[in-house]
Amino acid sequence: MARRRESGLEIVASMPWPAGIVLGLVGYLVIRHGVGAYFLATGNPQLAGLGGIAQRGVFAPIGWFLLAVCWIAAVVSFVGRARRRRLLDSQTGLDSLREMDWRQFEQLAGEAFRRQGYRIEETGLGGADGGIDLVLRRDGQTTLVQCKQWKNRQVGVNVVREMYGLLVHHGATAVKIVALGDYTSDARRFAQGKPIELIHGGDLVATVRNLQSPRTRPPRLLDTPLALIGSMVAGLLLIGAVSVASGSASERVPPRSPVPLEADRPAPPPDRHPALAPPTAPARHVPAQATHPQPAVYASTPMSDAELRDWKKRNAAAMKILDKTTKEVPLR
Repeated sequence: MARRRESGLEIVASMPWPAGIVLGLVGYLVIRHGVGAYFLATGNPQLAGLGGIAQRGVFAPIGWFLLAVCWIAAVVSFVGRARRRRLLDSQTGLDSLREMDWRQFEQLAGEAFRRQGYRIEETGLGGADGGIDLVLRRDGQTTLVQCKQWKNRQVGVNVVREMYGLLVHHGATAVKIVALGDYTSDARRFAQGKPIELIHGGDLVATVRNLQSPRTRPPRLLDTPLALIGSMVAGLLLIGAVSVASGSASERVPPRSPVPLEADRPAPPPDRHPALAPPTAPARHVPAQATHPQPAVYASTPMSDAELRDWKKRNAAAMKILDKTTKEVPLR
């Protein structure tokens, strides 16, 4: 069903105002805290770096902007619903209906259907001359509504025939035409046997009186400004609590020590040839005098004759190998 494109503010404003409060809170918390926490948990170095930036509040202005838009839409929804309720509850008869303009007449009809359990969509396509003004949805069925606030004219068969064509074109379940006056006999004959309901001014007045709220009954809690303001204050307190908890958690996380690269690690010292290095006994510590403390002296145990002869043999064998494998350098 074609309709004009609505902005995000208008879409949220068409919802009940608590939905705007919740959407704003969820959007802010996701952008301010959820995105950074998710990126940090991925384990990807690039995403983790982006998550650290997000945790420091770089994306916070976006979250506050989304929160403000949703809460402004919630206020618009609250004010609009309150105006529609007063519009319906203040009606006294046909004379008060005639004092409205065509837009107020559509809002009155929409509020009457809303109190009957329908979900209302104001298409904004009808205008003052015709077209689909309201779309009603309930129990999986769709009903198209056109409102006619003609004060001195009857609704003719052309209007009814046009709405029946729209019903077939859009595959709707039924059609309702709400008129301030009455219908011609041709229009009534055409509507017989079809899913078309013709509501004239007298029927509308009777329906409005049955749906009006008793003046002695107090308004519902959700219909009071206290509920709207209290929801906003509670939302701000929730944001503050989450921010404090997130800051405390980030302070408890120890910073990660950098992992040294292979190039930064010291190279091991080169090994000496085992055959050329004389074996030494482990160092022996000589204790100092008890009365005159002196610096510690370390001495090596001398080799025995057998160990010395063995070392000389291995050294001579190593020299022979060097003589065979080393080429002589010619003298110039």
